[in-house]
Amino acid sequence: MVAVVEAYAELARRVLARPARLGRTRLVAVDGPSGAGKSVFADRLADALAALSGGDRPPVVHTDDLLDGWADQFTFWPRLEERVLSPLRAGRPGGYHRYSWVRREFLPRIVPVPVTPVLIVEGVSAARRAVRPETTLAVLVTAPAQLRLTRAVARDGARILPDLRRWHAGERAHFDADGTATGVDLVVDGAPTLPHDGRHYFVRRTGPGKAGIRCRS
Repeated sequence: MVAVVEAYAELARRVLARPARLGRTRLVAVDGPSGAGKSVFADRLADALAALSGGDRPPVVHTDDLLDGWADQFTFWPRLEERVLSPLRAGRPGGYHRYSWVRREFLPRIVPVPVTPVLIVEGVSAARRAVRPETTLAVLVTAPAQLRLTRAVARDGARILPDLRRWHAGERAHFDADGTATGVDLVVDGAPTLPHDGRHYFVRRTGPGKAGIRCRS
């Protein structure tokens, strides 16, 4: 694949120029394996969208906040559907309880998800095949496996290694079965070597079927 530097601001303009597919909301799904850089990409795109709209930052829902522990790697989806996607689809605000990985339980306070022009959902399987027809932009963020492992351990400690290795195996199986790499609109390099200002630019990967960013109309 060929690496190309792109501006978050230009991607934000592309997103806002496309029609909403989830009710009145443009859904941006940021997928990829753990430690690839999904959260960074999602946050910087949200900042770019806020700059274009004069300060209204779109909500970012992290699927890790919806998981009922390690065993809920992919089965959390009905929770996201019922509490976030379904209300927005109907033009109503949503809300969810955030899971505490320290207390190992969902917290009582509801995190509101208002009806906004753009919603970003970030996490493993966020761009799964079932939701792609409703996405304005589906993104896959990638990075080498060893680097992703190092990042995760640096963030959460070596104690997570047994769970993390099972998690990585689940990711690989899911991405293969779901056809994620060929189903998304944009592949992002989460460990780029090209010189660039990472606050304002990202590196996309192009190749067969990925000659450009396919924001669907």
